[in-house]
Parts: sequence; C-alpha cells; structure tokens
Amino acid sequence: MSASAIESKVLGFHAPGGSFHVKSALMKAEGTTGYFATKINANFTSNPLVNLPTIQGVVALFESSTGKVVALIDSISLTLLRTAAASAVAARALSRADSHTLTIVGCGAQAEPHLRALAAVRPIEKVFVTDRDTAKAEGFAASFSTPELRIIPVARLDDCAPASDIIVTCTSSKAAFLEPRHVAAGAFVAAVGADNEDKQELSPSLMADAKVVVDSLDQCAAFGDLHHALSAGMMQRSSVHGELSEILSGAIAGRESETERIVFDSTGVAFQDVMCAVLAYDRAAELNLGTTIRLHPV
Repeated sequence: MSASAIESKVLGFHAPGGSFHVKSALMKAEGTTGYFATKINANFTSNPLVNLPTIQGVVALFESSTGKVVALIDSISLTLLRTAAASAVAARALSRADSHTLTIVGCGAQAEPHLRALAAVRPIEKVFVTDRDTAKAEGFAASFSTPELRIIPVARLDDCAPASDIIVTCTSSKAAFLEPRHVAAGAFVAAVGADNEDKQELSPSLMADAKVVVDSLDQCAAFGDLHHALSAGMMQRSSVHGELSEILSGAIAGRESETERIVFDSTGVAFQDVMCAVLAYDRAAELNLGTTIRLHPV
C-alpha cells in the first residue's frame, strides 16, 4: 500500500494518577480507500496494583471519504506491535549490521514485542534484561530464553548496557537513568518510554553526546527525551540529526561510522497507528474475524 498522512494531531490530558493521549491521522492511499484513525490511550502506572493494565485504549478507524466507521480496535496490541516495529525499522537503519547483544530495560508489555522485532532484523544471540522489579526480569528470562537465544536477568544497568550493541529503554520512568557511560561506541539506543513531558529515560548529556534521530521532531521536542535535553540547554532542535523518515527515504545519511553512538527517540506517531489499524482491519476482514455492530439504522 502506497500511502501518506496528510495531517496528524496529538492531544494530551493529565488526570489524577495518570494521563490520556489522543493521536489522530488522516491518510490517503493511492488506488485504495483513504482512512482516518484516532487512538485514545489511558496510561495509569499504578494500575497493576489493582490488576488492571497500565495502558488501556481503543483505535477508531473511519473511511476518510464518507466518514463511515469501519472498526473499533483494542489499542494495546496495536501500540505494542507498532512501537516495536518502529524500533526494529530504526535498528535496521541505524544499528551496526553485526549487532548481536541486546539490553532491554523494563520488562513490561513492550519487552517481548521488542525482543521479537529486534531479533528479526539483527543476529541477536544474547539478551540482557533488567527491571526495577528483579522478579520480573527473572521471570521474563525464564519465559523467553531458548537454546538459540540466551536471556540473562541483570540487577544493575552498569553490568549489561556497556557490553551491548543495542539498548532498548521501555519504562515509565520519570527520571533519567541511561547515562553516557552505559552506551559503548557504536551502540544504538531505542528510547520508547517517554510518551509525555513528565517521563524521561535518557540523560541530556547522553542525548548531547550521541547522534539523535527522532520519529517526529515536533513531538520529541514537546515530550520525548529530546524535550528534556532541550529544557536542560544541552541541545537545540538544530542539533537533531533528522527524522527516521528522512533516513529511510535517503534524504539524509543514517549511520556514518562503526563507532558513533546513535539514539532513536521514539514517541510514537499517529501515522503508525492508522497504518497498523488499516492492516489489522484488512486482515480481520480477510479472515472473517471480529464482531459486527450497527451504529445507525440501514
């Protein structure tokens, strides 16, 4: 499908104990139906204490030419898959081709999709996992280790990150924890946790020392790890190397040496959501899956 988002918008709302995010995009596809999708996600970090998921939400998909509602989709699965897919696309473009050691920081819902997505694009042989809850890291390692892929739980970031070719940070942290000393020359970092202005995973000094690629410059400047580097005066918007789309299109270079450290600041763009929703809808229709609900009389 050849497609382009002609407009996208993001809204954010703070609520007691959490937040709501709304990401919307209008897409026109050459030779096929155009679509509009809006994703509404609630993010409440204390929810696991009451046996609820941290993130809950829906994606509403419409035909852009008629306004017809065609699908209402659980956003959690789509968000997990599209975030990990974006990290894998970035890793394929920006990490060294021989990257074989991965560190995953945060063993929540994003950990498994990232493990599978990154192993699909790079020859990953060893994986370190670390989490504030050591039991979660140990459980993750026990669940997903295979004879071909060693997964090792580690208590301290200092004991794994510096030995890694690729580092993924997928936490809900509100304070930076990944420092320049954690990232070896030539390593690639995918930072996916900072999806509002209160969250932060990477120190401004690490951002300033690395080649920074973003999914959306405007979004990352507003609430990604770039936002904190800008606020700290460690970077300017002009310091950013570019957006991932510019690298994929060939407009600018990606990795230019085997020793440069590259950070991908990923806040999640609405275009990813609409494309994933369309793919999920098309696949469900093909397999005759889902439940039909009439919203208006025929």
